[in-house]
Amino acid sequence: MIRAQPPPWPLGLLIAAVVIATETFALIPLRGTVREDSRGMIYLVGVLVVSMVCGATTGALTAVASTAAYNYFHVPPFGEFQLSTGQDLQDVAVFVAAALLVSGLANLVRRHAAEISDRRQEADLSADLAHVLLGAEHLHPALDTAAHRIAQTLRIPWAEIAVGGCAADPDRSAFPLRTGQTTLGTLLVPTGLSEPVRRRLRERVVPVLASVLGAARERETSREQTANLAEQQAALRRVATLVARGAAPAEVFDAVAEEIGHVLGPYPTALYRYESNGTVTRVAAAKELDLAEQTFPVRGESLLPMVLRTGAAARIASYDNAAGPNAEIARRAGIRSGVGVPIVVEGRIWGVAIVVTMRPEPLPGDTETRMADFTELVATAIVNAETNAELTASRARIVAAGDEARRRIERDLHDGAQQRLVTLGLQMRMVEETLPAGPARHDLSQAVNDVTSVLHDLQELSRGIHPAILSKGGLGAAVRGLVRRSATPVDLTLAVQRRLPEQVEVGAYYVVSEALTNTAKHAQASLVRVDLEASDGRLRISVQDDGVGGANLKSGSGLVGLRDRVATLGGWLEVASPPGHGTALLAEIPIDGD
Repeated sequence: MIRAQPPPWPLGLLIAAVVIATETFALIPLRGTVREDSRGMIYLVGVLVVSMVCGATTGALTAVASTAAYNYFHVPPFGEFQLSTGQDLQDVAVFVAAALLVSGLANLVRRHAAEISDRRQEADLSADLAHVLLGAEHLHPALDTAAHRIAQTLRIPWAEIAVGGCAADPDRSAFPLRTGQTTLGTLLVPTGLSEPVRRRLRERVVPVLASVLGAARERETSREQTANLAEQQAALRRVATLVARGAAPAEVFDAVAEEIGHVLGPYPTALYRYESNGTVTRVAAAKELDLAEQTFPVRGESLLPMVLRTGAAARIASYDNAAGPNAEIARRAGIRSGVGVPIVVEGRIWGVAIVVTMRPEPLPGDTETRMADFTELVATAIVNAETNAELTASRARIVAAGDEARRRIERDLHDGAQQRLVTLGLQMRMVEETLPAGPARHDLSQAVNDVTSVLHDLQELSRGIHPAILSKGGLGAAVRGLVRRSATPVDLTLAVQRRLPEQVEVGAYYVVSEALTNTAKHAQASLVRVDLEASDGRLRISVQDDGVGGANLKSGSGLVGLRDRVATLGGWLEVASPPGHGTALLAEIPIDGD
């Protein structure tokens, strides 16, 4: 019977009238059989019920009306008011006191029930807020859902949750949502709410909402940090893969500039190299800076001089009042602020990676730290490139020196020992012609044949050292000579229409020569296919046989030497030789000038 709110006055009075009428007419048949006091107790019960349901005022009125009905209908003489000052006033006082007492107790129960209901609703609201805010993929859309749930629970027209601080105005009341000294947001509600509702908001809803919002912000920040870290690690892996496979520095520079811009956000990114003459040169850029200058002096107040001077990461908050030509260049490009991180190669500052912004807001505080890993990879790529360049140049010098020694030996043999042997053979033939037939002439003839044989052997040796025909007739003539002397039949396809650089012709000649020699010695082949093609700036060499296979690039010093020679020329060489399926040697050498 104790409802959350008593019924309205008109309904309460109607209930009281119905109760009194029902009691009166129900007791009329009992006038002669039931005592007056007992009949009066029935009216008291009605007063208690009405007081409990409808409140103190309606209960008091019901008490007075019940006393009057009891006196008029059930106290002789019936149908007349016979009020005795003492007894009747005492009955009225008892009825009114009972009504007030019961209505007070009912109000206490009603308030307690309302408080329990409010706390249950607030507990449900807390659970809903935690579910909505902590389970959301993105926080901002979830704030609207949480605000709607608050308005629904408190039965207010609307509510709004704003991120950060927000001031109140004539139409809105503001409740700050704080964690410690940090303002996370603001709960906005209509002005003019009742004090109990405002107290519920202030004491119960706002603390819970601030706590849940703080946890949601921390969760979102942690998730963003995890995603950023994963994205940065993936970018670093991509750059590290380029570095590990020996990509050219220019390719690494472009990749680093692109990846830094991808990881940090929509900011222009560039890499600059410090030159020995006091200038810098842009070697890579992503989200291209609007700079007309590719190379310019390092002077004034800007990132480039600051990094070069300190050897450490630098940040410039604003170019508005910075002096110098570099600052002027930045202002023309619309740059507001930026961060620079040095690229240190073997203890010296090689260059700088910069990230700039055209917005008034500064770059994130961890920009320098996130860029450092990329600059270390750039430094590693530069060291690798310099080491590879030095190694390649060293190997090229060694190969060139070996080729020069071969040419000198071949020339010395041709102009020295071979010519002397030819002269000696002619002289011995002339002496042979002057001798009569006999043992002496026979022995001299045999000696001449031996000298001729030695001359042929020396000529073959000379060709192996450095074929003179390669210098005179080019690669095509030299390879045809190899094919003619091959012990195994050769099917030759030669698509080289012009002379190639000397080092390319020498390298290709020795590739074919070594492959044919290995085939004759080990392959037991019946046919060898040799294809040479020069196109698209590359010389492609293919030597394939139908022999027993089983050749190993790692075990044969001749093949290893060929691979090193081809690598020195910037090319590659591969050998495929499955047992029982022949051997295929493939090589490709870049042609300078194409």
